[in-house]
Amino acid sequence: MQKFIMLSKLTDEGRKTVKMRPERIKEVNDEIEKMGAKVVEQYAVLGEYDFINILEAPDNETISKVSIELGARGTIQLVTLAAISIEELASTLTAGSIY
Repeated sequence: MQKFIMLSKLTDEGRKTVKMRPERIKEVNDEIEKMGAKVVEQYAVLGEYDFINILEAPDNETISKVSIELGARGTIQLVTLAAISIEELASTLTAGSIY
């Protein structure tokens, strides 16, 4: 499974929903699983974004579907980033190195 970072910012409607029904966050996580991805870790944060989510999905197409489906609801704005571990990056950089 590939890892993805999803930065999310609630809209006014999204803030109202979370305030009135905080359990909605867990319900959305279940919906994400039904779309083929999984929330591995999730943090509420201060600053430009409201949540940072670490997800796993089998491919870019699956995470694209999740992003579009969630964003189309109008309660959240998303930035989704593909992520690789530092170990994977180091391995890729040293594989086939001419030095």
